[in-house]
Formats: sequence, structure tokens, C-alpha cells
Amino acid sequence: MPPRSLELFDLPLLHRYRDEAISLDSLRELTRGNPLRAANFLAHLDPKQRIYTGIANEGEDPAMLGCVIQKEGESFAHLTYLAPTNLLYENQAPIPLLEHLAAQAGKWQAHQVLAEIDEESFLFQPLRQSGFAVYGRQRIWNLSEVASSTDSPQRWRKKKDLDLIPIGSLERQIVPPLLQPIETFVNSSSGMICQADELLAYIDVTYGPRGIFLRPLIHPNTEDIREKLLSLLANLSNRRDRPVFICVRSYQAWIESILEEIGASVGPRQAVMVKYLVNPVREGKTLPANADKAWANPASPINGQSAVVEPDK
Repeated sequence: MPPRSLELFDLPLLHRYRDEAISLDSLRELTRGNPLRAANFLAHLDPKQRIYTGIANEGEDPAMLGCVIQKEGESFAHLTYLAPTNLLYENQAPIPLLEHLAAQAGKWQAHQVLAEIDEESFLFQPLRQSGFAVYGRQRIWNLSEVASSTDSPQRWRKKKDLDLIPIGSLERQIVPPLLQPIETFVNSSSGMICQADELLAYIDVTYGPRGIFLRPLIHPNTEDIREKLLSLLANLSNRRDRPVFICVRSYQAWIESILEEIGASVGPRQAVMVKYLVNPVREGKTLPANADKAWANPASPINGQSAVVEPDK
């Protein structure tokens, strides 16, 4: 039976699988908790949100569930979970389910589907077989036991609309081009800025009932990173007793030594995997006047770029 949409009569599965879901979205898991909790599933009933749950059966075997979500304003979708663990481990059935969820994301006109998975997870290969490729890596650090500093001269403030241009400029400087379509900071709902003469440090902040999730965008030229991070913890509004996590992607790995120094604890390394739903568009180039010399050596650079001649259509 091909995968299908979850129906009302399938709802008992949510309760049965509530402790057997594998999260593929670190931010959502650490800020909202178990994706199969009743409180989290109520979001599926909101028509304003793009959340879809698919179900797959193999013959008489119990069903497997998977969920994909697309946030407003984003051009990509995100796999949030697959369940239950034992069925996913025993067979290859998650591959049709993964393809079904990707097809739903395509109906939303998403360009990519994103998934985050521990590198040692048994789901790594099924994701590869269904078209996902590794685009980066990350580790989640727990800052909950780190003592904040109120004595630091570093001052953080909330992001304003006038900050969008410098944040976008910082994003283009730091985030690799391959990750820029899925690693967005400008459209984030909230964030904190530490600014002197120019913007060199921005932290995207996501608050949830179960935790606070930070995504750093810090230029290597930034000074006093240790003091800035300690000051940030003191400036987080309405923190209460919620744990605080910071996600460090591989292009910002240089700050991990500072996190270790201040006493943060780290989780396993995860692969950031992406499945493209549309083919990149190749634009035709107009060759310079001396382009005929490149035919003898097509790999030779012309004006800093490789000479590539597109055939006539």
C-alpha cells in the first residue's frame, strides 16, 4: 500500500509511538519536546501552518509515521520526525515514506527538504538512498550549567528592522553559498545583536516551552567572544529555568573551543542533509572576445572563471 495522509482513525498511533519517535529537527525537539506529545500535535489542526503527517504500511506490518513542516517565509521544508524506531530499523520501508513526504513539500513549492541526523544513526543510509546528501555538520551545545555574567561590558539588544541589511551582509560573509538557501538569519523572528562600530555578532533566538535554542552568526574578527557569550546568557529575556542550547554548524566550529572553556556540554555530531526538489537553473554566459583561445584548454580560466560554453538549444 502506498504512503498516505494520516487520518482521524490513525490518531491512536500517536499515543502508541509517543516514546519511539526519531527527531530530525533539533530546534523543534529542544524547544518543544517530544513531537508526538498531544500538545505538539494540536499544531497540525491549524490551517495557517504547513504541517503534514504521512503514514506507510508494508503489508500487514504496523504503520510508520513521518512528518514534514514548512515555516512561513521559508523556501525549504524540514523533516521533523519518523516513528517508530523498531520498524524503521528492521526494513527499508522508510524510503517510500521519505519520498512521499518530499512530494508533499514539493506541493508547497519548497525547493529543498532538510533533515538533521546523528552520523551514527541507522537512518543515515535510508536518507541517502532517498536522495538526501550531506551539506554540512553540526553539534548542539548545552549552556544550561554555564554561569552568566552581568559584569561584562558587552551589551546585547534585540534585533530591529533596520538591522536586516547588516545581518544579511554578515550572513553572506560567513555562511557558505551551498548552505545559504537553507541557513537563513534575516527572516528569523527574533534575535540578539552585539554591535560596536560594525555588526560582527548576531544570535538567532528561538523560545519554546521546553528550551531556548540559539544559532550564532559570529565573524572571526570578533573580539572577546567568551565575554560576549556569557553576557548573552544574562541578557536572555524571560529565561526562567529553561535549558539553553546553541547549535554550531561546521563553518562556525572555531567557537567550540570557547564553549568548552566556559563549561558547556556537547552532544553527538550530526549531519545536515538536504534533498533538492527542483533542479538548479543554469544561466547562459556571454563569452569575452578572446574566448576562442579557451577551446584549446576548456579548463583554463577566463577573467577568473572557467570557460564553459553552453550548446545551442
